[in-house]
Amino acid sequence: MDDILTQLPPPSRFFIEDLNNFASPSPPLPSPFVVLQNARRNPDLLVVAISAPSVFLFHHATTKSLVGTLVLPETSFAANPITPSLRENSCNIYALDGTPSTLVAVVQYRVPADRSHVLARCLISEIRPQKVLILDSIQRQNFRGRLSVDDTVVYKLETSEQRMSTGCPMVRNLEYFPSGSVIDGLGAALLARCQIEKMKGTLCVSWPDINSSAISLLKLLLKDVLPSTKFDASAESFHVRDARTDSELYA
Repeated sequence: MDDILTQLPPPSRFFIEDLNNFASPSPPLPSPFVVLQNARRNPDLLVVAISAPSVFLFHHATTKSLVGTLVLPETSFAANPITPSLRENSCNIYALDGTPSTLVAVVQYRVPADRSHVLARCLISEIRPQKVLILDSIQRQNFRGRLSVDDTVVYKLETSEQRMSTGCPMVRNLEYFPSGSVIDGLGAALLARCQIEKMKGTLCVSWPDINSSAISLLKLLLKDVLPSTKFDASAESFHVRDARTDSELYA
């Protein structure tokens, strides 16, 4: 007599992946959208701050005014304070005083990989800037080579329109991102959208993302791009926990 407790069950008529055919598909997520007030679309420049040092710098920009936000519907804003804070989940859009044709989007929530392209498409298509500067960070696992916490580097990637431009480059004196290394996430999606839309776009990636040394490099970089913008913060005052590690989104 067969032992029904130890006998292997007969093979299933279905593959594991086929079982999902009987489940109702998940409802699609709502599309992200941009809300702008008292700000012009089609600005000369859109700066997108993604890395912790760039978010920190623009939070302390002395000449900026809040003009809008980029809403990712699945992101909760319930715990956000009334006034802009480094601890909130948001993507506030600012106009820089003295340079009214420049908008800055400060991304302070985590964007899932599968939502990066739809968010990038929304931001670029709604604002329609002439040029785009993206400030992101290097992920160690995507870099072909050795990176030490004592190293401080900034590289750039550009769209074809930017590289073929006869005028001055948006960002000078930066080496191109090494061949064989990879950039992913929202920064890569934004640069890809600029390429598709045939816009002048530059992606600057810095390392390390959690060290104050990157602040000084970004200040020098932005001095050429935004000469009239002042930042009321020093590199010594930067603590990554202010922007990232205290947030449960980055746990």
